[in-house]
Amino acid sequence: MFHPRRTIRTLRTLLLPLAAALALTTMPAQSAHAASTLTNGGFESDGTGTATPAGWSTYSASGQNAASFTESGGHSGSYRLTHWSSSAYKVETYQYLSGLTNGSYKLTAWVRSGGGQKSAYIALKNCGSAEQRTDLPVSSSGWIRIVTSVAVTNNQCTISVNSDAGAGNWINVDDLTFTSGSTGLAIKGSDISSLPKSEAKGGVYKNSSGTTGDAVTLLKNAGMNYARLKVWVNPADGYNNKARVLAMAKRVKAAGMKLLVDFHYSDFWADPGRQDKPAAWAGHSYSQLKTDVYNHTYDVLSALKAQGTTADMVQVGNEINGGMLWTEGSTNNWSQLAGLLNSGYDAVKAVNSGTTVALHLAKGGDLSGTRWWFDNAVSNGVRFDAIGLSYYGYWHGPLSDFQTTLDDAASRYGKPVFVAETAYPFRLDSDDSLTNQIDTTGELVSGYPASAAGQLAWMNTVAGIVEAVPNGRGLGVFYWEATWTAVTGNGWDPTDASSGNGWENQALFGYDDRALSSMSWFSHR
Repeated sequence: MFHPRRTIRTLRTLLLPLAAALALTTMPAQSAHAASTLTNGGFESDGTGTATPAGWSTYSASGQNAASFTESGGHSGSYRLTHWSSSAYKVETYQYLSGLTNGSYKLTAWVRSGGGQKSAYIALKNCGSAEQRTDLPVSSSGWIRIVTSVAVTNNQCTISVNSDAGAGNWINVDDLTFTSGSTGLAIKGSDISSLPKSEAKGGVYKNSSGTTGDAVTLLKNAGMNYARLKVWVNPADGYNNKARVLAMAKRVKAAGMKLLVDFHYSDFWADPGRQDKPAAWAGHSYSQLKTDVYNHTYDVLSALKAQGTTADMVQVGNEINGGMLWTEGSTNNWSQLAGLLNSGYDAVKAVNSGTTVALHLAKGGDLSGTRWWFDNAVSNGVRFDAIGLSYYGYWHGPLSDFQTTLDDAASRYGKPVFVAETAYPFRLDSDDSLTNQIDTTGELVSGYPASAAGQLAWMNTVAGIVEAVPNGRGLGVFYWEATWTAVTGNGWDPTDASSGNGWENQALFGYDDRALSSMSWFSHR
C-alpha cells in the first residue's frame, strides 16, 4: 500500500453499500410461470411501467407491488427492472423455475443502486439447499456485475430480487442469466506483517467476547485462509526481515493457512511514490542488482522451504507502477525492469516450481494505466502467473472502474487476478497521536459509513466483484493490515520508534482490541 504519509486525496464519489439483508415476509404459493429456464432475464418483453414483467411475479406483504416496475435504460438492451417508491416499501420480484436437473447453478446479474436501503439483494432460494444471497453494491452510475451460486437438490429454484427500502431508495437490475456453474473465492486473506512487532510491544488481541487469544487463530476461526507477509532487506527496526518472516510463516502454516510473501526489495516501504534500493545494494550496477534480486529472493524462499513452510504465492515487487529499485529498475527503462522482474521470477521457480508468481500494481480502478504497464511487461518478456491490484475505494475510483480494470486484466493477459490490498475504516478518530490516513466523512466512499457494518459491506462488495470475474479467474482478496492496531512503538516508520499508526481505524480489531463483526467477510463464499 502507499506508505503511511499524509497527502491530499481526491475523492471519487461512490454510493452506499447495504446493511445486512433482511428477509421479506414469506411470499405466496409459487407462480404458474414455472419454467426450466430463466424467462425474460433482460426485461425486454414489456416496455415500461410493467409491475409484473413477463415470466416474473411480484409480491409485497404491504401491498406495494407498484414499487417494482420496468422502465427504459437497460444495461445492454432497452429496459431494466427497477425498485423505487416515494414512500418506504418492501417488494420482491421473483421467478420460480422447476424441472431443473440437480447440480450447481450460477446466477449472474447487472445491477445499480442508490443505496440507503435496510436491505437490497438477489437470492437463490427454495432450491433444496441453503439460500444464497448477494447484496447489491452501491453504484449510482456504473453497472456492476454480481454473481450468486447454489446447489439445486430438489429440481427447482426461485430467483428473487428483494428490496426493504426507505422513501426514494432505488435499485436497477438487468440481464440476469441462470446457468450451470458455481462461484466462490479461493483466497480470503489479509496482510498481517505488523503483527510480530505489535505483539513484542504489548499488543493484545481478543475475540468478540473479550477473551484474549492468538491473533492468527482468531483470524483463522473467522474464515481467513491466506496470510500475506512483506519482506524488507535490512529494516532499521529488525522487523519484516527474513528472520521475522520465517517465524511468522510457521504460525501461518500451523494454522492451516497458505502464505503469500511480498518482496519490497527495499529496507523501507515500496509503493508508487518511492522504490528505494536497500542500503546494502546502493551503488550496485544493473547487472549486480539482478544478482541481488535473485539471491535475496532465493535466500528467503529456500529458508522457508527448508523449515517446511514453502510460500504458496510470491509478489516480485510491491505496487510497482513506476518500477522498482529506482532508478535502474524504473519504467523509464523497461528492458532493465524486465530483467529484474525475471530475475525474481527465476529465483521463485528455482525454489519451488509450483509457487505462483504475482506482479502487483496500485490504482485498481486505472484501466489505461494497468493496460499500459502490463502491455509493456508482456512485450518485454516479463514472466508472471497472476496479477494483483491494490484497490482502495477512497483513492482509486468508483467500483465500476475497478470491475472494468480487473475484468480486462484477466481477459487481456489470460491470467488469474486478485486484490492484493484493500481496506476500509470502522471509525474516523485516532487511537494514538497520529492523524489517520482516512479521518473525515468527506474522504469516505459515499454511503459506506465508517463503522463495522460499513467496513463489512465494503469488503463483501469488493469480494463480490472479484468473485464475478469471468471464467473463474478471480482468485480472491487480501485485506491490508488486519492486525495493525495502535501500539506504542509499532508506528509506520521503522527508523523512528516514536512514529504513530495512521491505520488503526482500518484494522479488523477495535480500539478495545476485540475482533470486529466485519471480520465475518472472511466467510464470503
